[in-house]
Amino acid sequence: MRDPANTFKLPAFPGFAEFMTATAGRNMTNAAYVAVVIGVLMVVIVTVDPAYDAAHHWVDAVLWSCLGFFTFEWLVRLRHAATMGRGLAYAFSGRGLVDAACVVAVPLALLSGVNAKTAWLFAVLWLVKVIPGIPGLRQLRRVLVLESGPLLSVLVLFLMVLFLGSVAEYFLERDVQPATFGNVPAALWWAVVTLTTTGYGDVVPITPMGRLVAAVVMICGLGVFGLWTGILATGFASETRRDNFLKTWESVSKVPFFASLGPSAIADVTHMLRTVDLPPRAMIIRKGQKGDCMYFIASGEVEVDLPGKKVRLGEGDFFGEMALLGNNLRSANITTRRLSKLLVLDLVDFRVLMARHPDLAETIDAEAKRRALENK
Repeated sequence: MRDPANTFKLPAFPGFAEFMTATAGRNMTNAAYVAVVIGVLMVVIVTVDPAYDAAHHWVDAVLWSCLGFFTFEWLVRLRHAATMGRGLAYAFSGRGLVDAACVVAVPLALLSGVNAKTAWLFAVLWLVKVIPGIPGLRQLRRVLVLESGPLLSVLVLFLMVLFLGSVAEYFLERDVQPATFGNVPAALWWAVVTLTTTGYGDVVPITPMGRLVAAVVMICGLGVFGLWTGILATGFASETRRDNFLKTWESVSKVPFFASLGPSAIADVTHMLRTVDLPPRAMIIRKGQKGDCMYFIASGEVEVDLPGKKVRLGEGDFFGEMALLGNNLRSANITTRRLSKLLVLDLVDFRVLMARHPDLAETIDAEAKRRALENK
């Protein structure tokens, strides 16, 4: 009999189970994205009669395979949520409802007697599964929530211009164009097309006053959509700055060089620094180039190629300061040894920071002198 002690066991280090679960989850999500792309392509082929007739067996097989995968994925997520005590929470969450709809939409259509080619059109719902994996959409949702007041105000303005323009055109054009402006709902089509500056040209006012109203509606349309664009652009810019500030703050707080600074000073430094993520063996500084910034290593490792030796700098170290303190030409080649996150401080911000925090200036100057002596 096999000795139980010799039975292979998974490594029992902390977080291993969580790591394996997260890895499996990522793999399943990636597989789901691939299945969505393939499934939607098959739905497109279903609508092309010659292509579908030529390979309908293969197309049907791929579609049913995708549906089977999504069913398996939904059941796995449901079971995992149930084991965590969140089965109902997942089932009635947005993600859970989307997963369920992607599984049951096509079978329900088929059971209802809908033609198979028409029923498979419901598979277009699979595209919705991609939404949770798009980081930008989370940011968009936050922007819409934060800017809901101004956006709704502009929407009210849009509706006011829409209905006022429709009523005005109905009053001015109903006698000369009863077929197109014979009632307010008919005039609403013209107002929507004109206010959105689409201008199909199928409905056009012909009276002088009607054209004047149309010109005002067009201008108002440009203004309304300009306001919406400005609000959303400002909201996205604010959210981007906020996210960048939080990421940079986290990186700055990990650098021992800034450990002695208080929260207000760290916030001051964070506004000045920008983060750069570099892959291994990436050239950061080339010897002889003009220096206009210095770097702090938030994570990773870099190699300084000095005459006769190579020096490695790790997390918490900084480099590039010598070109800012004296000779503005770089004195060595510096490359990354592994994936590294660097904090970059430009020359102008460097001088401002040194003026505001003399203790940092002294530390950097002392380190620069020490390195200068070592490199002689």
